[in-house]
Amino acid sequence: MERPCKSIQELVGELESRNIRLSHQRLMVLEYMANHTNHPTVDQIYVDIQKEIPTLSKATVYNSLKALVSAGLVSIIPMENNENRFDIITTAHGHFCCEVCGNIEDFPVNIDTCLAGLHEGYQVHSWNVLLNGICKTCKKAEKERKFS
Repeated sequence: MERPCKSIQELVGELESRNIRLSHQRLMVLEYMANHTNHPTVDQIYVDIQKEIPTLSKATVYNSLKALVSAGLVSIIPMENNENRFDIITTAHGHFCCEVCGNIEDFPVNIDTCLAGLHEGYQVHSWNVLLNGICKTCKKAEKERKFS
């Protein structure tokens, strides 16, 4: 699935249009999200950005992500192990998580089809499609180990 990411200028413009203060740290988190499409955790973001900003706190990363999520610029991917991942792509799509390498890949989802079987009277506020399994790269490596 192609990852249609907005430019950093567009993302900054969206923050400004929502009257969200753009601190240096928040801009660094936003840039990190725009440049890292691997669905990072808070810890991954913190460790990588702290290399450039040694005074950065993990609380600042959490607060920055909270502001970006509330602005609709970043989405949260709740994982089974109570660890959230973050995604700069906020359009409708699902995620496949490899149980071997931990890589998360996007795939298209038709939410209308998913909701078609839901009984009348329900109101959906949010949704998440997360599939777990073994990615094709790990599956191929597993097959090669069996035959070597």
